[in-house]
Amino acid sequence: MVTPFVPSPGTDRVSRSNPGAWLILRPGHGTWKPWGRLEAWRERSSGDHLGYRFDLIPDGGIDTIPLANSSISTKTGGKFSIDITTGPTPMTSPNSSFDLSSGSGSGSDLGSTSGSGSWAHLLYRGFVMSSTVEGDGKCSKPDVEVGVQHVSCTEDAAAFVALAAAMDLSMDACRSFSQKLRKELRQPDLE
Repeated sequence: MVTPFVPSPGTDRVSRSNPGAWLILRPGHGTWKPWGRLEAWRERSSGDHLGYRFDLIPDGGIDTIPLANSSISTKTGGKFSIDITTGPTPMTSPNSSFDLSSGSGSGSDLGSTSGSGSWAHLLYRGFVMSSTVEGDGKCSKPDVEVGVQHVSCTEDAAAFVALAAAMDLSMDACRSFSQKLRKELRQPDLE
């Protein structure tokens, strides 16, 4: 965790103005390198949803590349996916985290919000990954799928699995602080 999941001032929820964040690391040249950053928060508009944003961190680490910015229902859960095809940028996609096949626009705008041009098209093409996310309070067993063209070693697959796990844990980390955590996430009583 890079930014703690704490309630925003005056509320009992993690909000978009004060999101929690996970830093996904990968091994590289005898050390751990940042690969991506997942921010998450609780949205109250149009039902109860978990909002999230995933940015890829290139080796230089100067500009991040936005790959996902959407929300998932906290009641029913949903699917977190990154699928780079022709369509609108992930920042404007109404359907899923990175479903660029639904709508109009040019995928060449990808990542332009941080000055990174079309870096994502150079790094990832087509189906990249998806994972299931359960709703609030449900014991989760995420199913993770990764496009074979994006995995050349175990570390590649591990980074996507870590991203799926962070997304799943965010569902609990962003719950109302007045609610109890599910049983498997609570510390046992020390009596």
